[in-house]
Amino acid sequence: MRIFVDCDPGIDDALALAYLTAHSDVELVGVGTVFGNNSVDVTTGNALRLLRLYGRPDVPVSRGAGRPLVQPPTLAESVHGANGLGDIDVPEADAVPTTESAAEALVRAARSAPGEVDVLAVGPLTNLALALGLEPELPRLVRRVVVMGGAVRVPGNVTPWAEANTANDPEAAEVVFAAGFDLTLVALDVTMRATAPAAWLDELKTLEGDRACTTSSFLDFYVGWYSKALGERTCAMHDPLAAAVLLDPALATEALEVPVRVELHGTHTRGLTVADLRSNAADDDRPAVRLVTEVDTEAFFTRMMDALR
Repeated sequence: MRIFVDCDPGIDDALALAYLTAHSDVELVGVGTVFGNNSVDVTTGNALRLLRLYGRPDVPVSRGAGRPLVQPPTLAESVHGANGLGDIDVPEADAVPTTESAAEALVRAARSAPGEVDVLAVGPLTNLALALGLEPELPRLVRRVVVMGGAVRVPGNVTPWAEANTANDPEAAEVVFAAGFDLTLVALDVTMRATAPAAWLDELKTLEGDRACTTSSFLDFYVGWYSKALGERTCAMHDPLAAAVLLDPALATEALEVPVRVELHGTHTRGLTVADLRSNAADDDRPAVRLVTEVDTEAFFTRMMDALR
């Protein structure tokens, strides 16, 4: 499986990269970075460090958008730490970013192997929107896109209505959802039900090796934030769940094929992901996306632990 990852590392992005790099049948054709959990300079450095940590320093990393298409950027240092990785010191990588932008790297990868490259997008969708501007045929050149983003029938996590990745660039998300990709949306509707149990976190601490020990240290910071928010020792596993669904779509045990739009103008609802859940939604000429509504969380956490061993 050939995958291009677009991300904003970020603690849960780190878990997604750990998951993917643990699978020998996954070829990472590139990693694009974007602002979001921190500035794009920080997320680019983190991507390089994480690929070194997880044994794939050969994967090319391309620096992407440093701001949304329209609005000012909003970062998430309180959730991910000042360095984006729970304030854990991760050794510098020897590698440096490519001379291409993330959007250019994605378009090149798709053109070089039409129908073979899958895209995992777990940050704001700015790079994908820019790539569509460079190559309007991108939805037909890539095989599948899995997006972590949105909140359809649950509250948002940065506003009452909006999830962080979608809220960070609503215009870009609207462009991507309208483009006609074979797109699976892994939203807060399922990721907020895939929270790490305390026993799972304890087991992770017993594993040896840099991969497990450093990742566990990242999660200590993340768990601290979520424990205050949710009132228990846990954390949501947004991005690695999306990675797992990309590798094995059967982990998504239920899904709906529905058009999804992003609210761009509402005073209180900007960034809201609006799915057309009506029975006659087929009459909507908007391309449908696959909205995941149920996942096998037990299988996911077993596989996530195996990936960190």
